[in-house]
Amino acid sequence: MSNPLAKLSLSNPWHLLATGFGSGLSPVVPGTMGTLASVPFFLLMAYLPLPIYLLVVLLACVVGIKICQVTSADMGVHDHGSIVWDEFAGFWITMLIVPALNIPLSEWQWLVSGFVLFRFFDMVKPWPIGWLDKRVHGGLGIMLDDIVAGVMSAVALYLVGYYAGWLS
Repeated sequence: MSNPLAKLSLSNPWHLLATGFGSGLSPVVPGTMGTLASVPFFLLMAYLPLPIYLLVVLLACVVGIKICQVTSADMGVHDHGSIVWDEFAGFWITMLIVPALNIPLSEWQWLVSGFVLFRFFDMVKPWPIGWLDKRVHGGLGIMLDDIVAGVMSAVALYLVGYYAGWLS
């Protein structure tokens, strides 16, 4: 059996994006490293007007289907751990609450909590995330479970912020 990672080339733009600019190639917790690599992009995107932020996230999700499909096919493995573009999109969905509610980026507890919540939902995969992960395949399947994890994490983040009194 050949090594799927040997089939990747970071000079290939699909592979570069799918691996989160190489962050998914980490030998330990590649999904977490991919999410961590998405943080600086979020910090830049948070300054965009909300409609533009939403457009960027929508494009990341739609184009992400192709990014993940091409890379998965090239590797010959469905949803290899090194493919982390879905984590980028899912985390950006989670953090949508920050620009939507005009929360200052200096309120770091939102970022940390969003990161932890997204990783929790992405790793534990409660229903319907796990159900989708097992039943939807290809690029759409790779993206969809993280999109749903992002939505669930965003709701949880709002509730954490509300009950912690951060929204005053």
